[in-house]
Amino acid sequence: MDRRQLLKRLDTAWLAFKASYAGLSDAQLMEPDVTGAWSIRDIIAHVTTWEEEALNHLPAVLAGRRPPRYSDTHGGIDAFNAVMTTKKEGLSLSEVFRRQEETHRRVIDMIERAPEDQVMRDTRFRRRLRLDTYNHYPKHTKAIRRWREQRQASGDERPNCGPRRACHP
Repeated sequence: MDRRQLLKRLDTAWLAFKASYAGLSDAQLMEPDVTGAWSIRDIIAHVTTWEEEALNHLPAVLAGRRPPRYSDTHGGIDAFNAVMTTKKEGLSLSEVFRRQEETHRRVIDMIERAPEDQVMRDTRFRRRLRLDTYNHYPKHTKAIRRWREQRQASGDERPNCGPRRACHP
C-alpha cells in the first residue's frame, strides 16, 4: 500500500464515522447510552483521544522505541479510556468538534511526512496507526448507526432536526 492508498483508507473510514452522526441535533449528540453510558459527543472525544495517542506515540515508533504499555501506565486500556473520558467530560460540543478536526488534520500531516518505507510496508508505524485510526473508527460508526436505527424504529429520531435546522420528514 502506498501513501495515497493509506490516506484513502483513512479518509473512507473517517467519512463513514462522521456520516454516522450527520444530521443529528446538538441535543441528540449529547444523549447518553449510545455505547455504554457514552453519548455521541463522548464517542467523538474518545476517537480524538486515540488519534492524539497516535500523534504522541508514532514519533517514538519511528525512532525505534516502544511506547509504554497501557497496562503499565493506567492499569489497562479500559482504565485509560475511563480517565480520558472523565478528563474530557467538561468540554463543550463545539470544543470537541474543534479538537476533532484539528487532531485529524495533524494525523494526516504525520502520514504525509512519514518515511515512505514506514508507510508502504506492514511496520510498527502502520500497525499503530491502523489500531488508533482507520480500524478504530468503524467500531464506533457501527455503534452510532445501531443506536440511530433503534431510535428510528421506535420513532425517537427525526433526522436533520435541531435548534438551528428545519425538520425534514
